Amino acid sequence: MAELKFEITKHIGILSENARGWTKELNMVSWNEREPKYDLREWSPDHSRMGKGITLTEEDVTALKALLNGEEIEDDIDEDMML
Repeated sequence: MAELKFEITKHIGILSENARGWTKELNMVSWNEREPKYDLREWSPDHSRMGKGITLTEEDVTALKALLNGEEIEDDIDEDMML
């Protein structure tokens, strides 16, 4: 398996910390030397290990912020196709 390369280019903030000292953080992360994206996941105290997470584009973050603020978002999802 190929080695995963990452660089935290900007630390935005910590959402929580668990009993083992791992922190759930929002950062800008460059994965495999690509353009940095918003990244939400748990990190070990020394940032050498990480849990599963999610990466978000600028557009994703804008939509998420609007949703959290209670704004309506237009989308192309056919609600009849949803379970």
